[in-house]
Amino acid sequence: MFDFSPAELTAIALSLKVATVATLASLPLGIAMGWLLARTRFPGKLVFDTLLYLPLVLPPVVTGYALLILFGNQGAIGRWLSEYFHFSFAFRWTGAALASAIMGFPLMVRAIRLSIEAVDRRLEQAASTLGANRWRVFFGVTLPLAWPGLVAGAVLSFAKALGEFGATITFVSNIPGETQTLSSAIYGLMQVPGGESGVLRLALVAVAISFAAVFASEWLVQRQRRETHR
Repeated sequence: MFDFSPAELTAIALSLKVATVATLASLPLGIAMGWLLARTRFPGKLVFDTLLYLPLVLPPVVTGYALLILFGNQGAIGRWLSEYFHFSFAFRWTGAALASAIMGFPLMVRAIRLSIEAVDRRLEQAASTLGANRWRVFFGVTLPLAWPGLVAGAVLSFAKALGEFGATITFVSNIPGETQTLSSAIYGLMQVPGGESGVLRLALVAVAISFAAVFASEWLVQRQRRETHR
């Protein structure tokens, strides 16, 4: 039952790698976007907000196709990256990480934004009154108080990246050992006669990893809340 093949183990390891890189790479921008939407007003904010959450409602294949147009080897950005930096996203695991990051980014930003909005502005104003500049207020007051939302956003993004399929397979295909993640490996096994046992094994692994990530997130958030209310 749990006799994993080398290809299945590679798909599991690649999924963890892609999800981790996607989450860590998008976290700084997610924090910045969360703060921007929670604490500032600017013309066109509603349109910007709508565009940010668009990947959640668009068919993932459309997002993957857009990435292929922009970051493919002949795309507007992809050709420039290849020519000047000899770097390519298309049909590589880095492309899978990019697609997963984009699909999980709205979930990350929403959690961080709500957490920053819940921070009492009077505490930030008090720190400013005592002489702290905007950066010290952010890193010394806002960010520590919004910490549960950062954890929740990161975990949501990780879980979304772990299960991403449509945008990834459209952008980087399903190449064993290079872009074949858990989701695409399960899809491939479903097309093969007798692949049911492999599908079950990988599905259980996906459930276990996702459960562990969400459980750890909830435990950390509850621990932080208990310490805050002491």
